[in-house]
Amino acid sequence: MAEALKKILPGRSLATPFVIAIILLISAGAAAQDNYEIQVYSFDLVQPHHTMVELHSNFTFEGSKDIQDGVRPTEHALHETIEITHGFTPWFETGFYIFTSSRNGDGVDWVGDHIRPRFSIPEKWHWPVGLSISNEIGYQRHAFSADTWTWEIRPIIDKKLGRWYGAFNPAFDRSLHGPSVNKGFEFSPNFKFSYDITPKIAAGLEYYGALGPVTGFDPLRDQQQQIFPAIDLNLSPRWEFNFGVGVGATRSTDHLIAKMILGYRFDF
Repeated sequence: MAEALKKILPGRSLATPFVIAIILLISAGAAAQDNYEIQVYSFDLVQPHHTMVELHSNFTFEGSKDIQDGVRPTEHALHETIEITHGFTPWFETGFYIFTSSRNGDGVDWVGDHIRPRFSIPEKWHWPVGLSISNEIGYQRHAFSADTWTWEIRPIIDKKLGRWYGAFNPAFDRSLHGPSVNKGFEFSPNFKFSYDITPKIAAGLEYYGALGPVTGFDPLRDQQQQIFPAIDLNLSPRWEFNFGVGVGATRSTDHLIAKMILGYRFDF
């Protein structure tokens, strides 16, 4: 990773929080997955009359190098996504995404937008596990995704046991316009396990997969499989911070990605 940073930093500004975070950490020690929003969701919602603003910053150190089916390569691409989520009731929120991509020679591009309404079982019901479900639908330009209109149904299940935390997101993706329309729903499971090292620091593993149509998974070499060792900082109820470095395990997965999520909750 250090060698990759030497290659990209001369042509990049150090002003972005993402690059600064990478430097500090080092000094201290896919088609279905577009690498714009790499996150395993917890079941809880943004509280009513509050708004969460998040910046998702993902840099692909080793990815696709050539244009494939009209889609630009991902290697050395910085994908930044603004996510704005507003809580309306104790059981309903809506999120809106703005996707961007920047890469040497390509400049900064708007990629697309998604909207994500989500419903949750209220905490006051005291269920043994947290449970919610989101529907994410939106558009992305063909230069960045062969399927330009997509729909995702994401059940979200999580549980906290002492210092341990686990979340499972068995997502189902559907192309509404593009070459994957005839595949129907595809299965993209994500999960996370973490452990509270201190009350403010949690470390764990996140998994992201795209296995293929629910009627018959793709061969393993054509699936996407990524593992992210990750750190979460719980510095304040208002702030959210997550950082991880992911490795792809199949030929169809970008091989090395660093990701960061920085969020803040506003009282409006």
